[in-house]
Amino acid sequence: MRTMNGFLKRIRFSFILLILVLAACQSDAGSNAADSVSLAGVDDGTIAYEELVVGYSQIGAESEWRTGNTTSIKEAAESLGVELIFSDGQQKQENQIRAIRTFIAQQVDVIGVSPVVETGWDSVFQEAKDAGIPVILVDRRADVAEDLYASYLGSDFVEEGRNAAKVMVDLLGGEGNLVELVGTVGSAPAIDRYAGFREVLQDYPGMKIIASETGDFTRAKGEEVMGDFLRLYGDEIDAVYSHNDDMAIGAIRAIEAYGLKPGEDIKIVSIDAIRDAFQAMIDGKLNATIECNPLLGPQFFELALKVVNGESVPKWIPSEEKIYFPEDAAEILPSRRY
Repeated sequence: MRTMNGFLKRIRFSFILLILVLAACQSDAGSNAADSVSLAGVDDGTIAYEELVVGYSQIGAESEWRTGNTTSIKEAAESLGVELIFSDGQQKQENQIRAIRTFIAQQVDVIGVSPVVETGWDSVFQEAKDAGIPVILVDRRADVAEDLYASYLGSDFVEEGRNAAKVMVDLLGGEGNLVELVGTVGSAPAIDRYAGFREVLQDYPGMKIIASETGDFTRAKGEEVMGDFLRLYGDEIDAVYSHNDDMAIGAIRAIEAYGLKPGEDIKIVSIDAIRDAFQAMIDGKLNATIECNPLLGPQFFELALKVVNGESVPKWIPSEEKIYFPEDAAEILPSRRY
């Protein structure tokens, strides 16, 4: 069944139609009174935030970044008066697809989704389109035809990878052996951050990636994989490129357990710019973090309202992001919201 908001919208729309029909009947009867009928104050059908019903399929809670992203979505919905139906996919695509089909059955106004992986969305997105419900991609892209989603709100992951590589080149002077902690296999950020990093390294033959393995964007897995890298390569490792800060923090633990100094013996560059990354930079254990902004809630609902009301929107709305270094970390940390 539709939510109460949806029911009230249908009642209101029917009332508007009744007024218009009565006005037309008066005109047909030749009544001069029809000329004075004013529709001022009659709702034009535009939906406001308080009437908006949104289904949102989140990936899960695999990192501090994701937690901040979820908080931003929920807080923005509450402050705007949006009715939010939220689903935690627990890192499983099948859970997200099931949630989207539930949203379709509930006849929400718009669906937001952060896809856990890029592929496998065609069928369920087509179902949403057939139901007349627009889909907005948030944070992560999906490998589908452009007519199956309204817009993508999120980062340029390729550029994040490029920026990480440029910082790493400066740190190592263009020479060194690197290991890479990759994000969730098949996810948009993992694919693009992998590609962007290598794009820059093509111009630096002295920079070699000697090992690359997924850490699933988690601290525990990052620590585990980095421990394996150290057992295999030990002192050959000059630097770590981590696709997110959480895996980098796990790597820091593994490096310390191995008896080396993270940030000194082994340079570390990661992506996200969460609070714990700033603390790691203050402690001298992380050399740089590339920002990936999770506070997308206000932008998402603004975009959703425009889409539902038929306004033209860009196919991609990129986030504004920066690069942060240890010398600025102490000043910036108190203001970080995630």
